[in-house]
Amino acid sequence: MTTVLTRPRQVEEAGVPSTRSVLLVFAGLMVAMLLSSLDQTIFSTALPTIVGELNGVEHMLWVTTAYILASTIVMPVYGKLGDLVGRKWLFIGAISIFLVGSVMGGLADSMGTLIAGRAVQGLGGGGLMILALAIIADVVPARQRGKYSGIMGAVFAVSSVAGPLLGGYFTDGPGWRWAFWMNLPLGLIAIASAVFFLKLPQREYSKPRIDYPGMIVLALAATSLVLFTTWGGNTYDWDSPVILGLIVATVVLSGLFVFIESRAAEPVIPLKLFRNRNFNLTTAAGLITGVAMFGALAYMPTYLQMVTGVGATDAGLLMIPMMGALLISSIGSGQIVSRTGKYKVIPIVGMFITALGLFLLSTLTATTAIWIMCAFLAVMGFGLGLSMQILTLVVQNSFPRAIVGTATSSNNFFRQIGSSLGAAIVGSLFVSRLTDILSANLPAGGTGSTGTNSLTPALVAALPDAARTVIVNAYNDALAPIFLFMVPLVLVAAVLLMFVVEKPLATHIDEGEGEQSLNKEMLDESLSVGANPTAEPVLSVRTGLIRVIDPSDGSAQATRI
Repeated sequence: MTTVLTRPRQVEEAGVPSTRSVLLVFAGLMVAMLLSSLDQTIFSTALPTIVGELNGVEHMLWVTTAYILASTIVMPVYGKLGDLVGRKWLFIGAISIFLVGSVMGGLADSMGTLIAGRAVQGLGGGGLMILALAIIADVVPARQRGKYSGIMGAVFAVSSVAGPLLGGYFTDGPGWRWAFWMNLPLGLIAIASAVFFLKLPQREYSKPRIDYPGMIVLALAATSLVLFTTWGGNTYDWDSPVILGLIVATVVLSGLFVFIESRAAEPVIPLKLFRNRNFNLTTAAGLITGVAMFGALAYMPTYLQMVTGVGATDAGLLMIPMMGALLISSIGSGQIVSRTGKYKVIPIVGMFITALGLFLLSTLTATTAIWIMCAFLAVMGFGLGLSMQILTLVVQNSFPRAIVGTATSSNNFFRQIGSSLGAAIVGSLFVSRLTDILSANLPAGGTGSTGTNSLTPALVAALPDAARTVIVNAYNDALAPIFLFMVPLVLVAAVLLMFVVEKPLATHIDEGEGEQSLNKEMLDESLSVGANPTAEPVLSVRTGLIRVIDPSDGSAQATRI
């Protein structure tokens, strides 16, 4: 029998790092995640006023969609580059890009400039979120990562409450542009935290081989997908040449992307990830979660302002029950996972509760009591909190540290695709239905000298009772039934998660399923001296393990030394 001995890779000593070192890293990550997650929701309460002032109701959904789309496109890029060249300075660069977009948005004098600023913010924000998740996987074993993941989910929940509240406060007070300016001091704090506290384990990095063709085609495919779902049936008819062309482009570019990735030396989304059962199931469930979550989050504050007549700040306050419930369930589920090592049932229950919340929201009417609306939102938030971070944890436990950034970013890429589709599809249906209902029911000149494109909550409140009633009912009838359409999707996600294989959570860094059961394809990537597997077994030494792998069937036996 011939053997090939590989060069050991330098990694952090297996085991749990000290609490102090983890907390120092964690502090910097939380500031950056707060920065990124705030901007996903801060404009939700300010949106009616912004589009009214800039005269662009028909472009309303792009204020949200531009950020989500841009962050979606770059997630796999940040994940792959982090694995290839390291994460710290990439993380700081992402913060800097985010701040440039904030300045653009703060100076915007038109909807076009505002949307462009939001897109630049997204190019940085996608890196903040995905690199933070990957960095935690660098320093905390999966078994202990549950409680940190729960806190990350809690940060998102808190920012989701603070976002609408701050957006409403700025809109009612100094002006909505301060939603951009506030990012500058937070961004500087995040950069300082990263520079001084972000100390990552030393690793050996080879000269990176960047998959530029894959990155470009992936960006074009994702953009085509979101554009046709956004414009279809709204800006353009579904059978128009533009929409048909975008659909064809999405299909062709997706096929081309798969072809490129199958031949790339360092693919931005390795196709071998899809050979992992848990990755496929949790990725599909995460995509559906994104559709449901952002379909509700993006437009509920607008709904609350227009239907109940509350101000922007009060609309933000009314979202607190949803985010408070999300915070409780996220932290609680993370603690349970860390203590018991069991995680499979939690997201399944979360999906069923989320479906119940969506069904309840679909029953809203213009006369529903506000406390009932808040209760329905809390049900949905509790379900989401049980699901979101656990799905990421399952993925990270399925792959070795060498590709954990790529696996995490790929999983979150599809979740963000779901977010983009949720915001785009719900927004497209909402705006289309709203326009049709207003056109059919609002008398000519019913809004006075103001057209329907420039409606703001203040203007609606000042209208005569007859016109105001038509507009309020139109907002309710345009949005509430859409929630019912999403219930079957979430139930499908619950069924998919029933087939997840619950594997023991790693108690040492770099001891995930991918490290315990390294297959032939993983072996090709891990041989640092360039050995090629043959029919003979191969001896590989990595991270304190000796394993003999038979390339003929990928079977392995491993012993820790």
